[in-house]
Amino acid sequence: MVRLGLDVFLEKEYKQVESLRVGLVTNMTGVNEKLQPSIDLFAEHPAINLVALYAPEHGIRGDAKEGEKVFSSIDDVTGLPVYSLYGKTRKPSQEMVADVDVLVFDLQDIGSRYYTYIYTMASVMEACKEYGKKLIVLDRPNPISGINMEGNLVEPDVRSFVGLLPIPNRHGMTVGELALLFQKEFAYFCDLSVIPMEGWKRKMYFDETNLYWVPPSPNTPTIDMAILYPGTCLIEGTNVSEGRGTAKPFEWIGAPFIDGQKLAKGYNEKNIPGVLVRPISFVPSYQKYEGEVCGGVQLHIENRDALHALQAGVTLVETIAMVYPDQFQFTQNENGKYFFDLLAGTKRLRQYITAGEADRYLKESQQELEAFQKTREKYLLYC
Repeated sequence: MVRLGLDVFLEKEYKQVESLRVGLVTNMTGVNEKLQPSIDLFAEHPAINLVALYAPEHGIRGDAKEGEKVFSSIDDVTGLPVYSLYGKTRKPSQEMVADVDVLVFDLQDIGSRYYTYIYTMASVMEACKEYGKKLIVLDRPNPISGINMEGNLVEPDVRSFVGLLPIPNRHGMTVGELALLFQKEFAYFCDLSVIPMEGWKRKMYFDETNLYWVPPSPNTPTIDMAILYPGTCLIEGTNVSEGRGTAKPFEWIGAPFIDGQKLAKGYNEKNIPGVLVRPISFVPSYQKYEGEVCGGVQLHIENRDALHALQAGVTLVETIAMVYPDQFQFTQNENGKYFFDLLAGTKRLRQYITAGEADRYLKESQQELEAFQKTREKYLLYC
């Protein structure tokens, strides 16, 4: 039986915050094993003086879309101030933490470095260091297990809030372990305490725990999606739909110019371990190609232990680029930067895909992973 850091904290570690003013960094994923929100549990706890809430991307209740600014407000349920960490600032300002003595972080990560919650944690660590506040991280499972790692380390010239620190695409760590890594390896030297889970094993996927999956954002509905995400998130940096606005985001991939039958045949012939695709058609309800019929494929996980999600995603991008060279594009922002590079954490991958040499990237990444594995060993809390 897996017990969350939240449940362990409320049972016995809450004494760390007795007589202190507490700020809680959380959202709809901050629930206990019975799906009770940590906000309510903190507000009702006789020994916890909860005075402020802090909202990451998607907002305190999960009603903001990806990339949408979150505004500071008053929480309807508790009447407490909610300070946005995904609006004018992503690091708590001195004003935001003036009335708290300790911040508690309780968010469910997805296991891929693109996801912004871990960088919200890093920003909170930076603020705690700067303003002399204590931080307590309540640990939660890595939903895609804590063993496998995939990808390269983020290079300095392409760092962003979807790749702020040099960790791989699939890092194989919990938020508590990442906090310890950030503190010691990347100089986020705040007063840090991690409350570990009880009963979680590194080999566990989320559906092997006794816990309920609460989607960390509107487009993270299933564990299969989370397993594929280290690879299929790269589609976001192209003019192909990653399935946002459909029932299967990051599992359904396509565009109006794609023939699903042709793409599925070409992709399956590559025999990528652990995954098969089938041809589909879909109509996104928002985002890319809203209201248009897209041809494409659905990725089906055949064997998640054999699957290398990044290989599956990179191969899919390369296949589309080769089959549709005149229509496929890597998209640029208003400053001429490629979002794909920010997601990939390197400019090399885009260049290798263009040259039909994606395998070269995967081989180079393996060397970086071996170095990261040695670094992360010091911060692992679970077997």
